[in-house]
Amino acid sequence: MNIPEDIKYTKNHEWIKIDGEKAVVGITEYAQGELGDVVFVEVETEGEELEKGEAFGTIEAVKTVSDLFMPASGTVLEFNAKLEDEPELINSDPYGDGWLIKIKIKNNDSDNLLDPDQYKSMIES
Repeated sequence: MNIPEDIKYTKNHEWIKIDGEKAVVGITEYAQGELGDVVFVEVETEGEELEKGEAFGTIEAVKTVSDLFMPASGTVLEFNAKLEDEPELINSDPYGDGWLIKIKIKNNDSDNLLDPDQYKSMIES
């Protein structure tokens, strides 16, 4: 299981890579494996300010449809447009080309996020 060291994780299996006031958000390798083949991603919150824990979109796989949750409070700046034609990028490269959104962080509430070791322990238990 690939769990990159330079990002933080949520209990809902989103990841966030923070760079100053901005961050990139996606779902973890574990999450995409549990979902199965991703067939569609919907994010209609571009330009909106959302609180940590609020849904910013949905992800549809062959097995199910799941909500996507904000790992930090902030404004959704950009949706990964590549996913409109290639949602399978989430399966093949969840930490790279399969990212979901970019956000501007409202306040750094990353203290409640999981580090790689904490996330690994959570999914293994």
